[in-house]
Amino acid sequence: MAAMLITSPCVVSLSWRLEDAQGQLIDELSEPMEFFYGGDDLFAKVEQVLAGQDIGFETSLALDPEEAFGDYRPELVCFEARALMPENVGEGMQFEGLPEGAVSEGMPEDVVYTVTEVYPEHVVLDGNHPLAGMGLRMHLRVRDVREATEAEIREGSVGETVFSVVSGAPPDEPLH
Repeated sequence: MAAMLITSPCVVSLSWRLEDAQGQLIDELSEPMEFFYGGDDLFAKVEQVLAGQDIGFETSLALDPEEAFGDYRPELVCFEARALMPENVGEGMQFEGLPEGAVSEGMPEDVVYTVTEVYPEHVVLDGNHPLAGMGLRMHLRVRDVREATEAEIREGSVGETVFSVVSGAPPDEPLH
């Protein structure tokens, strides 16, 4: 039986090394992880490169910010009272949406906010993805290709991705 080529819809297992534009390691996925091809799990540029390939395909590609996690948007940064946050709040903590009682007007509720600074009276919350505004280099390898299940096709995803675009830049495309 011939190997299945990557065509929409299918599920691909990938491993990769993700670096910033200067070659500094950001993430290494050595154990293969499954992604839905033809849905919301991969960046459009990654899908373009994978089209028609099969198991064993390896490539390196550069992603501009708009092809990855979007441009950095300063309007997604706000200050909130420290009293609204958990007592042990610290830099790097992440929260889905703003805390109850938040005063920041017009901030999206469906993004993950990262605490970037903690002061005695307030905290700085950033709704940008931590990699927003960054050019990335990706070295990836196709480990497996299989047919997508009915449920995966219906959802357009293999499930919970570990790496999501939360910048609000359309379209929201998870990566890893």
